[in-house]
Amino acid sequence: MCSLCGVMSKEHWAELGDGRRARVFRAAVLNRVLEHFGLSAQAWAGSQYVLRDRKGGTAVVSDLGALWVEAERLHGAPLDPLAADLLAALES
Repeated sequence: MCSLCGVMSKEHWAELGDGRRARVFRAAVLNRVLEHFGLSAQAWAGSQYVLRDRKGGTAVVSDLGALWVEAERLHGAPLDPLAADLLAALES
């Protein structure tokens, strides 16, 4: 996506036109990745997600772009979605 489209759209480009059911499904798939880092996400009101860690930390994020930034903050380190151990866990 070009930056102009990103500025003009209120929704994250990956969520345009989707309803609640699709967002709940998306959160379930996202949780397969996040659980590897000790995190979880839940679709919440509107287009928001609630992100949680195992220590009780919580963040409400507006879209998938913000979710990844907050996930790294809650985790306390960068998250590598291509880490070999994560990919092996997803394959099983």
